[in-house]
Amino acid sequence: MKGLHIIADLYNCQKGELLVSSNKLRKLCVKACQDVGLTVLGDHFYQFDGADGTQLGGATGAVVLAESHLAIHTWPERAGATLDVYVCNYTADNTEKAESVYNALIKALKPGDVIVERIQRGRDLPVKRVA
Repeated sequence: MKGLHIIADLYNCQKGELLVSSNKLRKLCVKACQDVGLTVLGDHFYQFDGADGTQLGGATGAVVLAESHLAIHTWPERAGATLDVYVCNYTADNTEKAESVYNALIKALKPGDVIVERIQRGRDLPVKRVA
């Protein structure tokens, strides 16, 4: 399906609750999707224990959208996160919505450095019928 897939590695994020609280991260992600008009079908977030017992652990989560998904994973011990935003353009061009979700998460996590790729998914290949 045609759509924009944004894949980002965030480095040197501002230390704070978003890197160590699955609940805060969930609220941010769901709200970012709802605020731009994407259709949230469900979500699942998980809180990890700290790796060595001296610090808080990271969080991981996904928001399932009618238009596709958002996935995020945090590593507070590295002040980093990875982000995956994919929205299809089945009934409308959702490119700006994907960019807006991405920008909301960047604004909240405040990374010092970002490596990001934008992939246009769904090529116009001929449709073949299976006999």
